[in-house]
Amino acid sequence: MSLRVENLTKTYQSGGQTLTVLHDVSFDLKTGDSFAIVGPSGSGKTTLLGLCAGLDRASSGSVWLNGVQLDTLGEDQRAAVRNQHVGFIFQNFQLLPTLTALENVMVPLELRGQKGAERIARDLLDRVGLANRGHHYPLQLSGGEQQRVSLARAFSNRPAVLFADEPTGNLDEDTSATVEGLLFDLNREAGTTLVIVTHNLELAAKTGRMIRIRGGHVVEDVMQA
Repeated sequence: MSLRVENLTKTYQSGGQTLTVLHDVSFDLKTGDSFAIVGPSGSGKTTLLGLCAGLDRASSGSVWLNGVQLDTLGEDQRAAVRNQHVGFIFQNFQLLPTLTALENVMVPLELRGQKGAERIARDLLDRVGLANRGHHYPLQLSGGEQQRVSLARAFSNRPAVLFADEPTGNLDEDTSATVEGLLFDLNREAGTTLVIVTHNLELAAKTGRMIRIRGGHVVEDVMQA
């Protein structure tokens, strides 16, 4: 299993009361699976993604990411697991504004001490149709181009699991279609497990499995492929 979630619960203390934002969530994903988490704002989707990626700790339950049990690890150890096994794509792109497109894609490679980082980054930019935009800074790129740079960056370390949080949320319909196509193509080529949090039910319908969350509970779990 590339991602296994078992009885995951997350609570917060607020004003002397206990607020439960996730209730007893469980699922298993195999290598190469595509998976969507849908639900209204405040339902617990992004909390669940953060727990799965080791960005936060659950109050109870366990997460295994590529065979590593995250809840037994300290913060630095979880960060090392993310660096080795995880890619991220965000709604607001989160590119470093002072670096060019090429340099942004190179960052994860250089952090890992990867040889040939520039060549790999150039190949990935070519793969997402931006071979001639590598010297441009994020502010010189359209939203769709920035998201394609973030896609190239996310796949640069060939992640076991790619987490995409509203990857088309800031894009128009045509640009969304381009990014979606690349996301699923790269996912298939790299054998990466894809986990998408989205309000976009058309995007969610393209995945192999979808869960719907409401009030922190899984209210629907559908196999789609």
